[in-house]
Amino acid sequence: MTTPEPQSPSPQPSAPVSKDRVYRSPAGIAGGVLVLALALWLGIDALVAGEGNTRWKALAVLVFLVPLVAAYTVRPAVFANDDRLRVRNPFRVIVLPWGQVGSFRSAYSNEVFAEGGGKYQLWSIPVSLRGRKKAARREDRRAAGGAGGGRGRGMLGGMGQLQLGARTDGSGATAVEADGPVRAQGDKIMDELRELWEARKDAASSKGEVTVRWAYEIVVPVVVGAVALAVLLGVG
Repeated sequence: MTTPEPQSPSPQPSAPVSKDRVYRSPAGIAGGVLVLALALWLGIDALVAGEGNTRWKALAVLVFLVPLVAAYTVRPAVFANDDRLRVRNPFRVIVLPWGQVGSFRSAYSNEVFAEGGGKYQLWSIPVSLRGRKKAARREDRRAAGGAGGGRGRGMLGGMGQLQLGARTDGSGATAVEADGPVRAQGDKIMDELRELWEARKDAASSKGEVTVRWAYEIVVPVVVGAVALAVLLGVG
C-alpha cells in the first residue's frame, strides 16, 4: 500500500493591484482632435498640390504643429492610485508618491506641490470660472429651497416631509439627502485627489522619490520642425 504524496499548497492569490483613476479633459481632447484634423487636411493638401519650397514648408509645419497641438490637448492626463500620483503634462511626466505630496492648490489653475518645494500644474484638470459661478448659483438655489422647505415642513407636517424628500437638486440626490455644497467638476476632482492623498500619504507603499521625465517624443519633433521652418523661411 503506497502512501500518497503530500500535495503542495495551492499558491495564494496576490494582492490586487490598485487601478488608476484617470482624469482627462473631454473638451480639450475634442478641440485638439478638430485642430489636428484641420491641420492634417491643409498640410496634406499643400504637400500634394504645392510647388517648390511650399511642400517642404508644409512638411515642416506639420512636424512642428501636430505634436505641439497633441501635447497641449490630447496628451495631458492625471493618473491616481493608492500609491502615487502620475501627472502627464504637455512636455513632462511627473510621478509623485503620496508621501511626497505637500498640498494641492486650486486658483486660476490646479496645481500640486511636492514636499521638496516643486510645483506642478495639472493640465488635464482645467479651472472653469464659469463652472464655478454656475455651481455657486445652484448652491444658492439649493440653500434657498432648503430654507423654504424647513418652513413648509412645519406647516404641512409629515406629508410635506415625504414630498420634499422626493425632490431632487438635478444631480440625482434628494434635496434632503444631498451632501455638501455644489461644486464645479474640476473642484470635485481636486477634492477627490485631496481625499486620496489624506488617506494614503502615510502608507508604506506611498513612499519614494519624485521623478520627472521629459517627453522627448514630443520635444524632439517640435524642435526639429521649428528649426526646419525657420531655415526655409530664411532662405525664402
